[in-house]
Amino acid sequence: MISYPPTPNAVRPASTIKVATATSFQTASAAQRWLVFGGAIFLVSVPVFFEAPLVRLFPWLSLLATAGWVGLSIIFSSKLKTQILGELLTGFTWTWLAGSLYWGWLRWEPTLHLPIEAIALPIALWGLTRGWCKIGNCFYLGSLFGTVVTDVYFYLVDLIPYWRQVMVVEPDMAQAILHQAVAQVQTPWGLSWVAVLAILLLSVGIVSFRSQKLHWLAFSGAVLSTILVDSLFWLAASLA
Repeated sequence: MISYPPTPNAVRPASTIKVATATSFQTASAAQRWLVFGGAIFLVSVPVFFEAPLVRLFPWLSLLATAGWVGLSIIFSSKLKTQILGELLTGFTWTWLAGSLYWGWLRWEPTLHLPIEAIALPIALWGLTRGWCKIGNCFYLGSLFGTVVTDVYFYLVDLIPYWRQVMVVEPDMAQAILHQAVAQVQTPWGLSWVAVLAILLLSVGIVSFRSQKLHWLAFSGAVLSTILVDSLFWLAASLA
């Protein structure tokens, strides 16, 4: 390998920067691995509880906030010390954008949920083929995979009609609809599919986690956190 004298990143050959970045990711410490895994879980499970009320009350503000996430991801990704966080934020930006668009203006039509959530799928796949932002792209794909599994459950258990009703009625009337949906989940058919899809999410998440590569840890954290988020929403619906 050719050695270059110490020079600022601004004048160092781009190929050298890429090699250095790739090497640092391959030799990631245990702390960095847990940072990626824990960060992925946090970015899926926590911000949704802030975005949900924000997008309902101020959809344009939620959409404009996407620009802020883009700015932060660019700033962090441009520095080697914070590049991991920057990549995670890049993937999170796509999920925030999709959530703002769907829950802000299209939430009345469940069939549009997955197409909107997959808005950045071509970019993520393109990035992976180019080796660009692997952590962020895998985080986004893990989040999307969890969304697909959740939506498939809604179709299998016939919860889509309740989805539509909750989105159009007044808040004080939503409680009765949620109780009906919970009752349908608690049928043998509903509970059986809960078990099947939960095992699927756990299996995919654990297999990805065992890789210990940073991008797979981001994918794993996003997938496994789907179980946490779905459980919290189910609990909220049960207590409504």
